[in-house]
Amino acid sequence: MAREVNTDGAGRTGQRRRRPTAADVARTAGLSRATVSYVLNDTPHQVIPERTRQRVFAAAAELGYSPSVAARALRSGRSDVVLLLLPDWPIGPTVGQLLEELSTALAEHGLTFVAHPRSAGRPVSDVWKAITPAAVVTFEELDDIETKKLQAAGIELTVALFGGLRGPRAMDIPEQRTGRLQAEHLAIAGHRHLGYAWPDDPRVLTFAEPRLAGVRQACADLGLAEPHVLTVPLTPNGAAEAVRAWQAAEPAVTGICAYNDEVALAVLAGARQHGIDVPGDIAVVGADNIPAAAIAIPPLTTVQPDMQALSDYIADTIVRKLNGRPSPKRPGSDIHSVIRRDSA
Repeated sequence: MAREVNTDGAGRTGQRRRRPTAADVARTAGLSRATVSYVLNDTPHQVIPERTRQRVFAAAAELGYSPSVAARALRSGRSDVVLLLLPDWPIGPTVGQLLEELSTALAEHGLTFVAHPRSAGRPVSDVWKAITPAAVVTFEELDDIETKKLQAAGIELTVALFGGLRGPRAMDIPEQRTGRLQAEHLAIAGHRHLGYAWPDDPRVLTFAEPRLAGVRQACADLGLAEPHVLTVPLTPNGAAEAVRAWQAAEPAVTGICAYNDEVALAVLAGARQHGIDVPGDIAVVGADNIPAAAIAIPPLTTVQPDMQALSDYIADTIVRKLNGRPSPKRPGSDIHSVIRRDSA
């Protein structure tokens, strides 16, 4: 006969530990289930003596009791979970910091943050139905069918779009500002012919396109020529070919705006391979201020986004939607700043 194996560490074979319930807490505390329910659910308009409340909390801690998320959702009519459907992005330091800051910002509003990659292969509806979230956040538009399913289920949908407002559910996050600051910094330093180091990873187009648009607009506003755009792979040889092409252009490119710091570091490696001095012969500006930027040779000038301000904006937008309030004002241009180092 098959025998169930205990997996809860209780030390007994054949028995699985039952999850403690509110009724167990009531028995341990020697109180009515109603009183325990009032305390655990923080029911309004119920006057419970502090001593009684502490008895309930002590009993709950002793038993290892935690309230059921599903039951709480049924009582309140709303889950406290915010589901982020993460696109197929490389999870580097910048995206990782955004997720960390967003989790903290939502927690301050009593919301639980869950991230799930859309590239995992499951239909979107399968994911949100499994956890019944209060809101779903995406960084790209969902199709009309998925959107209607969410609306029918009463789940708020918020779309965070980098670089432009494109729908009634979208938040406008001004990513073009990154490229503009790169170009302006190089122009102030006297560079009149700029290049743009485009990434060879198609997954990051969400960020790359508005950043390049910012560089182009800044060049137009400053009376500079259109930036010379070249794809820069994350290899020394590939980056060296791009650097050599910029140097051989007529007129030669003397300032490079890189899609991000990783691409900028590749440009630095390519310049070293050809013995090209940075910033003497060519200046380089990255974006995102990853930890490696400060210890590059030379240390990398970069544009840094204020991740806390960005995450606070996304969290505030979600909370306002859940409470039926208007969306907050989008972040201004001051959420991006230039970190000046030796490469430009």
